[in-house]
Amino acid sequence: MNVIPTIRIARREDLPAIVKLLADDNLGTHREVVSASLNPAYENAFNAIDSDVNNELIVMCDSERVIGTLQITYIPNITFTGGWRAQVEGVRIDADYQGHGLGRKLFAWVFERARTRGCQMLQLTMNKTRTASHKFYASLGFAATHEGFKLIL
Repeated sequence: MNVIPTIRIARREDLPAIVKLLADDNLGTHREVVSASLNPAYENAFNAIDSDVNNELIVMCDSERVIGTLQITYIPNITFTGGWRAQVEGVRIDADYQGHGLGRKLFAWVFERARTRGCQMLQLTMNKTRTASHKFYASLGFAATHEGFKLIL
């Protein structure tokens, strides 16, 4: 597969494709809702992200088709001498496009974006069952330095 992807800030019209990507895995299928009419909660979340200078919803496209997505949140900290960090969430590459190096291209873009924003660190979390993802992120240079906890409210 010879794809020359484009990476950009998501637009409102990308939202159905983003939700579909998020739902297309063994965990997302239980927490996302793909339907003919998009749940208004997705639109509300998009609007909040889009209006916040410290949040970016990103898409990777093959021509006009959305084939990847992630969200970057830029977080100011008192730690690390007042340094900024980037938090990455909701990473997905379309199943038909996986295994062709597109995740690496997407993260190369993210690394540069975070550096441009003055971030000293990039962090992410993932479900412990995503063992293939663990290997992928380790291959990019991420280290499992912390144990995390989450509480569903």
